[in-house]
Amino acid sequence: MVDVGAKPDTERVAVARGEIHMKQATFDLIAAGEMKKGDVLTVAQIAGINGAKQTSGLIPLCHPLPLTHISVELDLDESLPGVQITATTRTRGKTGVEMEALTAVSIAALTIYDMAKAAEKTMHIENIRLVEKHGGLSGDVVNA
Repeated sequence: MVDVGAKPDTERVAVARGEIHMKQATFDLIAAGEMKKGDVLTVAQIAGINGAKQTSGLIPLCHPLPLTHISVELDLDESLPGVQITATTRTRGKTGVEMEALTAVSIAALTIYDMAKAAEKTMHIENIRLVEKHGGLSGDVVNA
């Protein structure tokens, strides 16, 4: 792991996004709450939050962080059709929270896949990326 001990504690925020595409019929089942495994969006939201909290155990050499905030938003998007996923993570510390936000999006997307795979096995997860990060020595980054 990188030694971050000499770095000052600063407020750090990261926002990541991704999406999962599916057939209209699968989208309709999720929107109607008719998946056999239950409420897909609520379970995926909780899974994403748990994923962010477990990032250092999943990603080698990633520092464990005391997260002060995690939000995972899942928005049904008929234009895909699919689900847009946005995760925001926050801490006050010596290193950033980008990996936690990216992990939250990834785990939420994988959970949607798991919960809906009985209806469709051709769903695909796309475009997982860091949208913005604030804090730390490298300053702010905003990706369009």
